[in-house]
Amino acid sequence: MPTATATPMNDAHELLKIGDFARVAGTNLRTLRYYEELGLLEPASRSQGGFRYYRRTQLNRLNMIRDLQGLGLNLDRIRELMSTREVVDDREKFLARVRQALHEQDRLLSERVRALEEQRAGIAKALAKLHDCESCRHAPQSENNFCEPCATTGLTLPATISALF
Repeated sequence: MPTATATPMNDAHELLKIGDFARVAGTNLRTLRYYEELGLLEPASRSQGGFRYYRRTQLNRLNMIRDLQGLGLNLDRIRELMSTREVVDDREKFLARVRQALHEQDRLLSERVRALEEQRAGIAKALAKLHDCESCRHAPQSENNFCEPCATTGLTLPATISALF
């Protein structure tokens, strides 16, 4: 999902109608309204007619919500992590809440990196195994259980290969 960026300070306080903010953010009105309903992303202001307005700087908050979702957090947990309004008058509590949110994001990123490294190792193992397959005269077919186990080595195929057969 693309990440929108906040603009320089001269545009930072510019108010955008919800539709314009959604377009700049690469999202839709329904998502913004839902995030407001959950208390994740409040409009900066509303017109007398009830129209929602957002600041460009709110793109940073929206991007963090997306990042945390991408790391597997549900919206309730994201709301917990990002709720700093109730402690905004207490500097120490505010900083502790922000620190907690950043540590949680760092932990989730570390877990994601470990999982990706495991996947990469599995792919490397599968690519190495394909070298054996190049010299094999057996073709993966249902009659030979799609080469499981390998007719040449007798070993179980890497999951990455057997998933493709």
